[in-house]
Amino acid sequence: MTPPNELRLLPWSGPEGKPCYLSTDDRDGYMSRLADNVEVVQLAAAEDLLDRATETLNDQETAIEELRYLSKDLTGALRDVLRVATSRGHLLALSEPRESAY
Repeated sequence: MTPPNELRLLPWSGPEGKPCYLSTDDRDGYMSRLADNVEVVQLAAAEDLLDRATETLNDQETAIEELRYLSKDLTGALRDVLRVATSRGHLLALSEPRESAY
C-alpha cells in the first residue's frame, strides 16, 4: 500500500468537485497510464484554448457574450492545468533523491 503522502492526485475530480487520488506502487499500471493520458489531453486543450483566447482578445469586435464564454473555458482549463502541475510536482519530488544536508 502506498503511504498517504505518496498518493497521486488524479487529473479529474470526484463527486462535488473533491480531488481523487490513486494509491499504487506501479507507475506503469493501467490507472497511472490513464491519468498520464488525461493530463496530456488537458494540457493540449489548454494550449488550444490559449491560442483561441489570443485571437478572441485581439478581435476588437468580440461580443461580451463570447468573452464570458471564453472566460468560463479559461477558468476550467486553468483549474485542470493547476491540478496537473500539482500532481506532477508532487511526483517529481517523490522520485528525486533527497540531498543530504552535509
